[in-house]
Amino acid sequence: MSTRLPTLFILATVVIDAMGIGLILPVMPDLIQNISGANLSNAAIWGGILAASFAAMQFLFAPLLGSLSDRFGRRPILLVSLFVMSADYLVMAVASSIWVLLAGRIVGGITAATHATASAYMADISAPQDKARNFGLIGAGFGVGFVLGPVLGGLLAEFGARAPFFAASVLIFANGLFGYWVLEETVTDRIRRPFDWRRANPLGAFAAISRLPGLRGLLLVFFFYQVATSVYPSTWAYFTTERFDWSPGFIGVSLAIYGVFFALVQGVVVGPAVSYLGHRKTVSVGLVIELGALLFLGVVTSGLMVLALIPVTALGAIGLPALQGILSRRVPDDAQGELQGVLTSVMSIATILAPLIMTQTFARFSRPDAPIYLPGAPFLLAAMLMLVSALIFIFTKRPPR
Repeated sequence: MSTRLPTLFILATVVIDAMGIGLILPVMPDLIQNISGANLSNAAIWGGILAASFAAMQFLFAPLLGSLSDRFGRRPILLVSLFVMSADYLVMAVASSIWVLLAGRIVGGITAATHATASAYMADISAPQDKARNFGLIGAGFGVGFVLGPVLGGLLAEFGARAPFFAASVLIFANGLFGYWVLEETVTDRIRRPFDWRRANPLGAFAAISRLPGLRGLLLVFFFYQVATSVYPSTWAYFTTERFDWSPGFIGVSLAIYGVFFALVQGVVVGPAVSYLGHRKTVSVGLVIELGALLFLGVVTSGLMVLALIPVTALGAIGLPALQGILSRRVPDDAQGELQGVLTSVMSIATILAPLIMTQTFARFSRPDAPIYLPGAPFLLAAMLMLVSALIFIFTKRPPR
């Protein structure tokens, strides 16, 4: 089958998902303060709760949706989730209490668990040697979404904190219609597998995947990497408001700048890096750069320095697609959906824990009565976790040939 339009749909799905996140990030501090009446520190804590509930649903439902896609196909899972997600953003757009917003994030987490299915679809249509490059394209799509989303969110913020939610709903609905017309099914009888609840629940899926050679240590690397990098979406809007007094519009600009370089790195640099260095060295380089970036953000006091060094910090993004490529090459074709479901669940566990930990750390060190005033404390904590990830990766053995 022709893969051009289906690939475009998968990339568009990732772009619009990221745009949906980027659209609302700049306005979340204002929206939560307006709805709940909390100050910035307490709004950050509520932001952590909302993010954690979103991630908890991803954790619970990603293996289920991944296994369902292995049995019934990628197409129905992706399309139904997109249309439900569109309706969910409308609900959040009119939310009048923090509890309605929380319910919206819970439903949103369930529908966003299809990221695993999108990745499995990309794995289905990719040759083994192209998987790292194509996972890099997915990462690049996420970066493009983060370029467009925050800019549009910052502009829409001029019309109120709710306007970005309406825009996200429209974009997601339009992408669902596009997918309805162009998405072809990739699950054939050759790779279709029976549905099994033992693989469809998070713990069962972990057990099945971790029994494959050489995956257990790599899953730990992936976990600590995700916890560490979750500090960015968890605290960026609150950190830059407190530390640099940035407006929602300027927060959007900063995210857009990072998104440009993130997309360039994952779309242009990952493929040549893997070809030249190999998968393992590419992962190692990415981990080192990420560690340095987190240490820098922990102590920086100049917003201009943050903006100037974004190209360097974005270069750390070469590591994750290479790590995903290693993992994908170690599982059979009929388990790609299951693997991607597990990876999404690992990511979800990380993003359940990280927002709670990071926003509490931010609140603790940014309050007027803080023992030490250090808004960058969450980034220093994240740097420690990134170091753990790097050490585990160094000592993870390669599987026997």
